[in-house]
Parts: sequence; C-alpha cells; structure tokens
Amino acid sequence: MFAEGDGKGTARMERLGAEESGTEQARRTDGSGPKQAAAAPAGSEAADAAEAPEAPVKPEAVVAAEEMDKPEALGRLEAAEAPEAMSTPAATDISEAPEALRQPEAAETAPAVRIAVRALAEYACRSGSIETGFRSLTSLTEGTRIHKAVQAEYGEGSEREVFLRMELALGGVEWTVEGRCDGLLAAEGGPVIDEIKSTSGRLEDLGGEGHRVHWMQARGYAYIYAMQQGLERMDVQLTYVQADSGAVFRIRRSFGLNELREGMFWMLEQYAPFARMLRRHRLERNASLERLEFPFQGFRPGQRKLSAAVYKTLEDKGGLFAKAPTGIGKTMSVLWPAVRALGTGAASRLFYLTARTTTRTAAEDAVRRMEEQGLKLHAVTLTAKEKICLQDTVSCRKEDCPFADGYYDRINGAVLDLMEHETLMTREVIERYALKHRVCPFEFSLEAAYASDAVICDYNYIYDPKVSLKRFLAEQAKGTALLVDEAHNLPDRARSMYSAELDKAPFLALQRAYKGLSAGLSAAAKGVNAAFIALRKEAEAGAAAGEGGLRPAGPGAYVSEAPPQQLLESVHAFIAQAEPHLAAGGDEGGAETAALLLEAYWAAKAFAAAGEWMDERFVAMAELARGGVKARIMCLDPSRLLQQTGKAYGGRVFFSATLSPLPFYMDQLGAMEEDRSLTLPSPFGREQLEVRLVPLSTRYADRGATLKPLARLLLEAVREKGGNWLAFFPSYAYMNALYEQLLLELNPGSAAALPDGAEAGEAGADSVKASGTNPAEGSGEQEEASGGKNPSGQEEASGDKGSVLHAEGEAADAREPAEEALFPARAGSGGKERGLRLRLQRPDMDEEARDRFLAAYQPPEPGGDALLGMAVMGGIFSEGVDLAGERLEGVAVIGVGLPQLGPERDLLAAYEKKQGRSGFDYAYVYPGISKVLQAGGRLIRSESDTGVLLLVDDRYMQPRYQRLLPEEWRREGDA
Repeated sequence: MFAEGDGKGTARMERLGAEESGTEQARRTDGSGPKQAAAAPAGSEAADAAEAPEAPVKPEAVVAAEEMDKPEALGRLEAAEAPEAMSTPAATDISEAPEALRQPEAAETAPAVRIAVRALAEYACRSGSIETGFRSLTSLTEGTRIHKAVQAEYGEGSEREVFLRMELALGGVEWTVEGRCDGLLAAEGGPVIDEIKSTSGRLEDLGGEGHRVHWMQARGYAYIYAMQQGLERMDVQLTYVQADSGAVFRIRRSFGLNELREGMFWMLEQYAPFARMLRRHRLERNASLERLEFPFQGFRPGQRKLSAAVYKTLEDKGGLFAKAPTGIGKTMSVLWPAVRALGTGAASRLFYLTARTTTRTAAEDAVRRMEEQGLKLHAVTLTAKEKICLQDTVSCRKEDCPFADGYYDRINGAVLDLMEHETLMTREVIERYALKHRVCPFEFSLEAAYASDAVICDYNYIYDPKVSLKRFLAEQAKGTALLVDEAHNLPDRARSMYSAELDKAPFLALQRAYKGLSAGLSAAAKGVNAAFIALRKEAEAGAAAGEGGLRPAGPGAYVSEAPPQQLLESVHAFIAQAEPHLAAGGDEGGAETAALLLEAYWAAKAFAAAGEWMDERFVAMAELARGGVKARIMCLDPSRLLQQTGKAYGGRVFFSATLSPLPFYMDQLGAMEEDRSLTLPSPFGREQLEVRLVPLSTRYADRGATLKPLARLLLEAVREKGGNWLAFFPSYAYMNALYEQLLLELNPGSAAALPDGAEAGEAGADSVKASGTNPAEGSGEQEEASGGKNPSGQEEASGDKGSVLHAEGEAADAREPAEEALFPARAGSGGKERGLRLRLQRPDMDEEARDRFLAAYQPPEPGGDALLGMAVMGGIFSEGVDLAGERLEGVAVIGVGLPQLGPERDLLAAYEKKQGRSGFDYAYVYPGISKVLQAGGRLIRSESDTGVLLLVDDRYMQPRYQRLLPEEWRREGDA
C-alpha cells in the first residue's frame, strides 16, 4: 500500500473561487468560480492551456495576461522576445474608428496602454450570468502537452508561438496591443491564424460555432498580422481539443481586412473608458506619492529603521524578516514605504496579507490615514464569500440570486463606477456599489482587486494552492510585493493548506448510489473504497506485528513516510470518471447524490494534489475509528512550498512582534539565503510596564488545586489597580473552570453559581477534571521524552477552535457561562473594594458579539466598576487588538501557551528532531511562547501607556522560557 519513493512533485491543484481558512475561506464546491468569458455555456471549458477555470478579466493598463496560457512564454511580454519581423509596429487607418475612439486628448495626459489581445477580448466580450455548473480544470501541465501535440502536427512553413505587436493612437489613448498566437499556418490561400483551446467539457457543447471571445482573440491576432504584411484578407482557425479523449474540432473562417479592423476597434472602444480612468488615477496617484510624508508628527524609535529596511527590500526584490515589538506601529512602518515604492517603480502592486479581520482593519486604517495626508490609492479588501453575500442563503445560481443573474452584463460598468469614485474599497464600500449595480459583491471585489494598487486579504489568496486568485496574477507577480502581517501565524496555516484528508464513507455511498446509473463511476468509487479497506488491514497488521509500512502514532492513528500508493491510484481513477460525469450534469441520481459526488470529487482532487507534493517533509496517516477509515497526507514542513511561492514575487516582507526566536521562523517560512532579518527593541521604557512573574502551576495535574489561588490572585490584582483587565487562558475549558471559581469567590455559597450537584469549593476543580484537557507538562528533556502527555492521555485545546467544555460524551451544560456578569461592590467594603464586571470570550462569537466584547473596554470612570475580560491565547482578542491609553490597565497570561497535544504535534516534533533541531521546542515551546507574547502585547500600545502584566506559571522562572521573553519582561539580572 505505501510504496517507496520520494513522491516529489510540483503540480498544484486549482479550484474555483477563493478560500479563507482558519476560517476565512470561501471554497467553491458549486463550481461558481470566476470566469474569463461568460459567453461560454455551463459545463463547457473551452480554454487555453492554462486558462481553466475561466478567469475574471484583469483590466490592467500594463498587462501581459496573454502569456498565461502560452506554455513557452510565461510572464510579461518584452519587445526583445519578439522576432524582429513580427515586432514591427503596424500602422492603422483611424478614419474607420468609432466616434468614441476619435476623441482628442492632450498629449501629456494621453494614456499609454499596453494590453494583451486575449485580455482585451475577454474584457470586451463578457456577458451573461455567473454559471454554477461544474467546471472541471485543465492543469497547466496538461494544457501545455495539448498545445505542443497540436503544434507538432503543423506542416512545413508553419510557425508556432508567433509574437505580434501593434501600436496605434485612438481615442486619446496610445495603445500597444500584443500577444502570441498559437500558430501561423502556411496554406494555399495564404497564412492562417490558429488559436488552440483545450477543454475538459464535451466538444458537442460548442454547438459547432465556437465561442465569441475566442473568435475575437484570434481575429485580433489576424488584424495585427494583416496590417503588418499588407494583406486584404486572412483566414482564422479555432482548434478545440478535448483533454481526456484528445478529440479535435476545428472551425475556420475567412475575414476581410475591414471586418478585422472593425473587430479590433470595437474591442478598443469597450476598453478605452477603463484605460482612461486607470491612466488618470495613476497620474494622480504618482503625484500624491511625491508629496506623501510619514503621516505622523514623528517616528517612534525603530519605525524609521523598519521603514527603510522595507523599502530597500522591495527595491532589491528580496526578502525581509522583521521582529518588531508590539506597539511600535508596525502596520504604518511597513505600508508607508511600500506605498512609496509604487511611485518609484520598486513595486507595481501590494498585497497586504493577514490572518484575521482585526489586522485587516488596522491596514485599512493606515491607508485611510495616508489618504487624509493626500494619498490617492486604489486599495480593496477581500472578504470571504459567505460573509459578504447579500442573500440570506449563499447560492450562486442565477435562478436564486439576482446578483448572479446577468452579472457579466453589468460588471464592467460597476468596476468603472467604483474605481472612478472610490479609493479605499472596504467591505462596506463594495457592498454599497454591489447593491447599486446588482452584482455579486464577492466576485465584484475580485474584479476590483485585479486593477487595484493594493489588496488587503487573507494569506490564502497568495499561498493556498486551492485558491485561483494567485494564479490569475501570475504575470504580474514579479512586480508585486507581499507584506505578510503577523507572520508567526503562517507556518501552521500553510501546513493546513498543503495537507489533505479523505474519508472512506462517501465513496461507499457513491458506489451504491451509482451502481445502476453509471457502471464506470460506481466501479471507480468501489476502487477507492477497496483501497481504504486495504489500508485498514495494513494498519491493523502492521500494528499487530510491529512492522510494515504503517506504525502506531496514537489511539487509532497509524503513520508512514511513504505515500499511500494504492489509494492515490484509485483516487486518480475516480477523478477521471467523475470529471466528465459532473461536466455532463451528474444529477441523474438526484440533487443529494450529485452534491455528494461533487464534494467527494473536490476532496479527491485535494488529496491527489497533496500526494504529488509529498516528500520527506510530509507523512501519510490512517485513522481508524468506529468502523470508519480516514486517510490524511500531512505537511509537517511547509517551508519549501512557501519558498517556491515567494520566489515568484518581487519582494517579501514578513513581520510580527512574535517572530521569536527569529531563526526558527525564518526556517519555517522558507527564508532564502540572501534574505535579511531585522530585530528591533521595544520603543517603550521599563517603567511603563510592571511585570509580575507568578510561580503558580497551571499544569493539568495541579489545576484543581491551584484554581482557588489563581482566582484570588486575579481578583486581588483587579481590585488593587481597578480599570479594565484581560486574562488569557490556554483553553476554553480552563477559562470556564476559572470563571466558576470566580463566581464562588465573588458570591460564596450561591447555589446558582454551581453546576447541579456540586458543593461549594469543589465546582472549579471538578470542572477542570471533567474538561479532559491539559497542557504539555514538565520541563526540559522530560517534556521532550514524554511528549508532554499526562496519565489520562487527554489534551489541551487552545485558540478559537477546538474548545473542550465537557468530558467526551458528556452532554453540554445548559448553564454555559453568560457573556457578561456584574458583581456590584459590597456594602461597607474597603477602599480597594469595587464593583466588577466579567466578560467571556465564546467560541461561537460572531462579529457583532466580538464588537460588543471590545466595546466594553472604554476609559473607566473614577471609582467605577472594574472589568475583567477572559479570553483564549491565540484567539481573536489576543492579536490585532489595540486598547491604547486607559482602555486597558492590566493583562494576565495564564500558562505558557503550549499547543494542543496530539499525533500531529508529536510527528512534527519527531520530524524536527531528525533535522537536528529541538523537536519539543519547534513543535510546542516556540509556537506556545508566540501566543504568550501576542497576548501580553495587548497592554503597552503607545508612549504614554502603563500597565501590569501577570505571567502566571512557574515555568516562566526557567531559563528555557526566560530566554524567549522580551528583555523588558524578564526579571532583573536574568539572561
């Protein structure tokens, strides 16, 4: 089952739409992805070698989108690439141009537009609705093979990949229209332009006519060639190739020069308003950049150095890893020089990448502040499809959504209106214009992104191989700068991006559902099911014998470094059967079965892609539970894939307050040998921060005994200082247990404060025991040797997800803690006694609830109630939250933030140990301390802030943890 071999591969799975995981992803399993030409019918994929799925047009004034589908000419077009005979500018007669194209414009403001023929045709020909039918994907490799196979059959005298260029002045625009036609065929009647399109759909869906956009693209090439050679007529041929069968369908037509001219002028007329707008904007943008100063009165210590390093990195097209302390003003220190780089040519576009909505908001605020200083910049924020959809239920069928129906008839006008009148295009702005023009706001935001100067979005739009946006921008990547905020989050996110999971159950269901409907599809599903059965047997046999390809890796888990060859082969066979079936409709078994097939297809595609990447940095895992089987291909080390992606871009800046230790994160993020690093000290004085190291054990075995002193510690600190506090915990379970103990301390003997049947003094401890959670225990080599497990074998959950509020199998407590509780000051209380409000982070908080939580943090009234908010480390309130001034008096960090225990982390530790590194530190300690630093960093945000930081855990006294803390957090005299 698990064959030997390195399993190396570079193929990447592409899927329609865009995802924001960690849960900001919008995967398009309904096939409703962006299109290049809406004229293509549903289920038809008449696309170039690398243009499937059909992409939104990139209305970019200086663009070489044409080259994306040319296997031998990827990247920007340059004049030097063209054979001399084909690159001569062609004169043109503008007397036949439409009136709109003969409008004069001052020479100094005339736009100079360089655009590919293909991009021009796609922009001009868009019409119709967003299609929701399945659209299978022809990979770049497969499309290249098809192109070359067709071109290999060309006869003597025929040429392939012929570069063509024309320069002309029309409508106040100086145009350079260029591209490579697939073939220039030698024929009796004269040369013939040949345009090759590969499709995974059925050739009969073409209706014998071909698609308008493909005709206009080919006619564009023909016009340029005819003008260069002085021809009065040319033949044009479309060659469609069915990817699976290799069947070929050709259509040839003859066009007079006037017809070709009319077609070219019509396309230019459609694009001209956008070109003029873009040119005007860029003139205004560049003028504003010349005047743009740093938008504050002065630099904080370290800001100038960071800004200079960012600009130099973008200028050199290199990489920078910057560890800058929280509160220094990292967002502006990075964005300001990056924006300035747009005006000098050091960068042509910016992508500001984040992991959370809160950090996206900080980037928007920075752009807005620069706008107040006169900046003119097109910046768009991309929001997950499920969040920005204007309908109650997300459905991209034109029958269900008025914003999908006729979308492509309205989108060009909508984008033009938006970009003529707006610069900072936030979610709210996108929604407003989407309503005005009745277009899908998600697709609309993608359209705006292709033409914007800056894009603020999730990591996945660049790094996730399942996201299409990254691919569409390939030809612009070399001029694009990547600004990766809170970069400490990217390694774990990347591991998830490059991993995949497959479950046996859907394939057994499909085998049965299609038994009488499609013998081939049923047999293919049966093959996957059989491979899962063999996988189970191999796992059980290997476990019993203590040998074999799979070995035990935890309860019900078995792992191997070799790929699951039999399963991968059966998955590829299933994909081959499912694609044409889905393309043909795939609904003969009913809507539910069709949905199951589509979901299984995408899961199979992801699993197959992970199998192609699999090398020594991956492992395969089989999980057996309750008669079911799951297979996983897990990425342990994403650094190589992150590095490969980064190489395509013009500059990369990774920055965070918690890139500590820096060598660890540089290694994890795929730093190249020539990349640079920068570590900045805190700009704030020690006197601003009072750090209290509290040697109270938060280990699992000790939690029951330490809940009471921990609750009293927090109450005493809050009562002493007053104001607003945040306490961060390693899990929801631990946080809720402490909350119950606080209720006992604040209201002794209150039955309402206790779970049913509990007695006073026991509730908190029992809750911790019942929660089934614990941190990685111990210290030093004992931790690494034991894997940090406690005798119960239970684990700790941390972060936003995976909260464990109850023991496994236990019913949820109907009395789950309320979001807020108020405890007035008791009568006759002492001077330090004051009322107290408690607020809790909940795992299911929506944006409104999150806003309510933060809105409670207002400067307190003199003598007013104190506020203690309780949240989880690594969660939404521990990063990107700015509570400056009197909004936050103190922060308590409970525990050392070690990640959730489990086979995955143990495998990661084992992998890093094989590389000669400290496995436990790489898998547990460094990610944990990153959460601690982020949580504690909420406290001091400006030069005038002061506050108290409680670090509660005896491990903070150990050198292993002390050396990872910022200097200003350490005890005097500690190294």
